[in-house]
Amino acid sequence: MRPKKTILCVDDNEQTLSVRKFLLETRGYRVYTATNGNDAINVFSSTSIDLVLTDLGLPQMDGNALIGHLKEISPEVPMILTSETVRAGERNHRADAFLAKGTCTPAELIERIRIMSARKRGPRKATHNHPAHDTLVAKAS
Repeated sequence: MRPKKTILCVDDNEQTLSVRKFLLETRGYRVYTATNGNDAINVFSSTSIDLVLTDLGLPQMDGNALIGHLKEISPEVPMILTSETVRAGERNHRADAFLAKGTCTPAELIERIRIMSARKRGPRKATHNHPAHDTLVAKAS
């Protein structure tokens, strides 16, 4: 069995945070949570995180500033920014993806996380069990 992906969820709404944690853990992810940017930086710095999911509206430091700090520590980790007040493209952000809270279904969130965490691993190795591919290779030889 392959190791679980580890996700850091950051939101100052503890109810939203617990729902996300449950949603992700029931799909096999290991989840760390933080309710503000400083706690998130501490968790991120001391843990191997595969993906960050953060809300834009955080106390002290907004989600975009948090992503800026985390990208300085580990630029290859995919980061998703969520907001219920801002739409994608309305303002610049450093996130790798943007999801609108309230219009994004749990299934869409899970799928985006699956795609983004797969991207961190790098491209998949080509498999050579496709008959058409084998025929083309044989003809080319």
